[in-house]
Amino acid sequence: MSANTNILVVGIGGQGVMTATEILAEAAIALGYDAKKTEVAGMAQRGGVVSSHLRFGDKVLSPQITPGTADVLLGFEAAEGLRWRHMLRPDGIALMNTARLVPPVVELGLFDYPEDPIADMRKSGTRVVAFDATTIALGLGDVRLGNTVMLGAIGDHLPFPAEVLLEGVLKRFQRKGEKVVEQNRRAFEAGRAAAKGA
Repeated sequence: MSANTNILVVGIGGQGVMTATEILAEAAIALGYDAKKTEVAGMAQRGGVVSSHLRFGDKVLSPQITPGTADVLLGFEAAEGLRWRHMLRPDGIALMNTARLVPPVVELGLFDYPEDPIADMRKSGTRVVAFDATTIALGLGDVRLGNTVMLGAIGDHLPFPAEVLLEGVLKRFQRKGEKVVEQNRRAFEAGRAAAKGA
């Protein structure tokens, strides 16, 4: 890891990319890190492509991650992960949801969806940990748990304990009641296990 930790979160609008980045930033701030984030959203509404930069460390001057310097690429959607792989440093890691969520730009015929984005990333030499976060979330009863599954996956790839991040996740959902908190706890642990087992 460099002096600062650079995390790029990418996906499709409605997947919780922005929320996940916020929770990561809050966890870093709670530990006394200087943290800056930015959203670079093509169309932040449901279905549009979304990316969010987060940088934290002793002193962060800019939220923007420069190409080739991201420590972690958190890909909520496989093709989006492939599209942003150039942002990773050579020894960085891509944590990828294998579920295909075809963005409108593909449906409109503006772009072709790659046949196997994960294989393409691996071919380019990227270290990829891939698992189906969407199926895991559905198995836990709610597709919206996908972003918590992804947060669980990044839990062991941060310069602080995964438990700190889990605490931030649970705090976020506290007001929604014990059932939702418990669902998110299970989703986080499932994501953590999936990333370890992939």
